[in-house]
Amino acid sequence: MCKWTPPAIGLHPNPAAAGTSAAVPPVLPRAASFRLACIALLLAAVSALGGCPQGDPGDAGHKQLQGLVEAANCSWTLERHARSYNHLEGDVRLRHLYSANKFFLCIDKSGKVDGTRRKNYADSLMEIRSVSVGVVAIKSVSTGLYLAMSKKGTLFGSVKYSPSCKFKERIEENGYNTYASLRWKYGGRQMFVSLNGRGKPRRGHKARRRHPSTHFLPMLPS
Repeated sequence: MCKWTPPAIGLHPNPAAAGTSAAVPPVLPRAASFRLACIALLLAAVSALGGCPQGDPGDAGHKQLQGLVEAANCSWTLERHARSYNHLEGDVRLRHLYSANKFFLCIDKSGKVDGTRRKNYADSLMEIRSVSVGVVAIKSVSTGLYLAMSKKGTLFGSVKYSPSCKFKERIEENGYNTYASLRWKYGGRQMFVSLNGRGKPRRGHKARRRHPSTHFLPMLPS
């Protein structure tokens, strides 16, 4: 914080000129100039950072900063709160998960996870529900079974919803989504939902984020 001390000298640069009748323009004391420079830098920093200074509202320095910010038409609040993403929880989408290998993910009534090339196949229509930020549960609409992954990375249809049914949904750079198990990892690496070139599910630990087999495009039912 820049602190200004009252100048000990007069406004005249030459003491001898103080007693003359000629008008001499006042010179701004060095301390005052330094203070104005500090204020200008402060306002520029506030504008560039896109936020207001934080601190104890009862602190004198905080009140001084607040006054400077308000003078600069600052519209932000001094007390910033974390954003709430609760509106995303419970969001439900009906989609066909179409893989980059050109298969639709499906779960049959026996709990077998497979891929099919049949468009609008009943077992491939999925209910994708957001259970938390970036985490979804995937359920077959026709069979009512949840997509789940075992500790070994095997995909299966589960009758009951459990932590094994939670997947981290991420939109990749190519526009496709990847789904990684939230619960299980293999050697510290994420395990992904994946369909190979024959439409068969791959073990989660054999799939990688950049593999086309792990990329799915959520398609609206027609």
